[in-house]
Order: sequence, then C-alpha cells, then structure tokens
Amino acid sequence: MKVLMILNDPPYGTEKCYNGLRLAKAMQSKGNVEVLVFLMADSVVCAKRGQKVPQGYYNVELMIKGVVRKGRVLLCGTCMDARGLTDDEIIEGAMRSTMDELAALSIEADKVVVF
Repeated sequence: MKVLMILNDPPYGTEKCYNGLRLAKAMQSKGNVEVLVFLMADSVVCAKRGQKVPQGYYNVELMIKGVVRKGRVLLCGTCMDARGLTDDEIIEGAMRSTMDELAALSIEADKVVVF
C-alpha cells in the first residue's frame, strides 16, 4: 500500500506536523506500507538541518530523519524558495520537489492523508 502524507503547518507552535510524523512512523512500522511525506507551506522548515530545541521538547528534524530511513520526504520547492530555505540547509535524504510531482504522487497513492 502507498500512503502519501501532506503536511502544511510549521514544525513548532502547533502539533500537526509532530502528529503527522508520528503517524508516518507508526505506518512504517506496520510493514508492507510505503510512506511518502510531502512538506508544503511552513512545514518545509521541518526538514531544516541543525534544529535546536529546549531539553525535553520534541525535535521534528530527528522525526524527519526517522521517516527518511524507511520512506521518502519531499519538499515543495516553491515553498522552500518563499521561506529562503536552500537545498544545502535541508537534512540528508529529504529532497526538493514540485507541484507536478505531488500531483502524480497523489494519483498513484492508495491513500492521501493531509495535516
């Protein structure tokens, strides 16, 4: 089964990305599920390398790295540009993408989940 998860909110300030990434990791642990996470709007910052958070607070960068190990993480290139985020600033394994690719992935997916 192919699951496409689309995240939109910023990495911190709401828990939508946190919960979306938790769900992505839980789906990956079930086996036989291909999970692809597409970051749009402010969620592209989830994949920024070098995040520093207060002790005891969740770290979205580490969560993205966990998803990348078993799946794919793509970022909207237009959204990256609008926020001044460059390819060199994103974590290894996450990749710049396009709306055309998101359209194709949405058509191919068995399920699409949006946070």
